[in-house]
Amino acid sequence: MEETIKKIGSLDEDAMERARRRQSELTKPVGSLGVLEEISIKLAGIAGDPMPKIKEKLIITMAGDHGVVEADVSAYPSEVTSQMVNNFLTGGAAINVLARHIGARIVVVDMGVAADINEPGLIVKKIGYGTRNMVKGAAMSREDAIKAIEAGITVFEEEYEKGIEIVGTGDMGIGNTTPSSAIIAAVVGCDPKLVTGRGTGIDDISLGKKINAIKKAIEINGPFEDAIDLLSKLGGFEIAGITGVILSAASHRVPVVIDGFISGASAIVAGEIEPRSKNFIFASHKSVEIGHKVILDHLGLSPILNLNMRLGEGTGAALAMSIIEASSKILNEMKTFEEAGISEKI
Repeated sequence: MEETIKKIGSLDEDAMERARRRQSELTKPVGSLGVLEEISIKLAGIAGDPMPKIKEKLIITMAGDHGVVEADVSAYPSEVTSQMVNNFLTGGAAINVLARHIGARIVVVDMGVAADINEPGLIVKKIGYGTRNMVKGAAMSREDAIKAIEAGITVFEEEYEKGIEIVGTGDMGIGNTTPSSAIIAAVVGCDPKLVTGRGTGIDDISLGKKINAIKKAIEINGPFEDAIDLLSKLGGFEIAGITGVILSAASHRVPVVIDGFISGASAIVAGEIEPRSKNFIFASHKSVEIGHKVILDHLGLSPILNLNMRLGEGTGAALAMSIIEASSKILNEMKTFEEAGISEKI
């Protein structure tokens, strides 16, 4: 983990300026493609290349279970996590459909599912069979939090060797909006009710239990020494794994497209560990979860899409990835006025 963090640099300002200059010379009014132009310029800064190209796309979906489910914070039981992982592996979930739609590969990782899954294609980095109930104490040990981050780093490193130009992060874990809300409330220092939503669709009674569980978890486990301490006490194995993916991608100057609420919590942890990692992140969409806007504001990111989604899995990341790829193609494939033989700029 420490070696990965040391390799995270800053955006390449020269590459960004050259991309910005090319955008101003393309056959269109300056700024007429709006956010697409901004995205392409940021891509240039991330890649250190004024003409960044995106071809090989990857979605990493990480799964884990959560002991806090016993506090009645979810509309579904933990068994659904392993069942959905099986669905991913057989190609039947929303993320499979959207990944096929954009031509992306999917990697599914068992970071801490509370069951053994014996299906081909699954990457097993299981740290434990679900976390402990954070309402009663730390969700995991500091050592396990570091192991989970490093597992995420390893997963990305292995995929990077195969060739990746962009990576999206996704999650699966019944109950995982609860630890995510806890992380955000603790980092931002706000009342948990301001960042706690209904997750899979809980009623008012369960929402009240969820908010109280988060308040109690922060109270029992605080104060927090650093980001790793906070992650170990309030987080989840898949949240830590996604944190590792973000840090590793940033260290290799690969753009990371975070999905929604859970990936956002991971991005906050990554940003607390190494602030420069935030430079390499794109926010795919604005989740319906009420705390997601707080995440985006804290990270200083604007969502590419707003489709009233709250599924997770990496679905928002997949959709936004197609927009990001389009921005790259605009920069690379459009002609400049000179190239097109147009005498005057529009």
